[in-house]
Amino acid sequence: MTSAPFASRPDTHADTAVLLDSVTVRYPRGAVALDGISLRIGHGERVGVVGPSGVGKSTLINLLNGRALFEGATVSGRVEVLGVDPFHLGNRARRRHAARIGTIRQALDLVGSMQVVHNVNAGRLGEWSTLRALGSLSRPRDGDRATRALELVGLDRSLLRTRVDQLSGGQQQRVAVARLLVQTPSLTLADEPVSSLDPALSELVLGLLADPPGDHAWTLLVSVHQPGLARRFVDRLVGMRDGRIVFDRAADEVGETDLTELYHR
Repeated sequence: MTSAPFASRPDTHADTAVLLDSVTVRYPRGAVALDGISLRIGHGERVGVVGPSGVGKSTLINLLNGRALFEGATVSGRVEVLGVDPFHLGNRARRRHAARIGTIRQALDLVGSMQVVHNVNAGRLGEWSTLRALGSLSRPRDGDRATRALELVGLDRSLLRTRVDQLSGGQQQRVAVARLLVQTPSLTLADEPVSSLDPALSELVLGLLADPPGDHAWTLLVSVHQPGLARRFVDRLVGMRDGRIVFDRAADEVGETDLTELYHR
């Protein structure tokens, strides 16, 4: 993956968590997933991304968390995440940077055959050495921290030693959020985290992501298929179509006409 170099970066601000300037993402065989988009997200902002399937929402998240780096994509334009260009970091610096970014996807990326404590503690792998991470498989570390995270998302501590594949879908969603709380990222990226959930659980999970419990605070970018629901939990809504941003406004300023044109144009 390549990213265009910049001679100077006069627009960098300490209060900016994400800065994209004329960014295009092209996958092998020429498929353009993002087409010249520009976006700025301030620290602490909660931003929702809406639009039909296949318009680039997941690519946007994969760009910001670095996953696109391993999918053979080519990136042009200016990309800054938490103050750095993630595509020009060495391996060690990239790992430290990745530890500051939390990601939750629809698939959750939990290990069903392992206990809840191991899955929650996976949020700390970015700050642990390989030896310490392997040792935690036989003797989990920081059980108190994992227990506290479970309690903050409304799960009982008795589930700490339960296999994840023995939990309900809603409980697994909360384990994934607890993993973020243990990680304490500066930026949380959520890719369709509630698309398979019932309305009540969708509200619970979005509420936890938008307003994390305890002393946690992060910048949130979440892609959702339910714009009406998203408006209740985010500060801004970004509408995407055909790899481009068609609107970026305060959530309460996005009307039904905007959404109808976005989804049914």
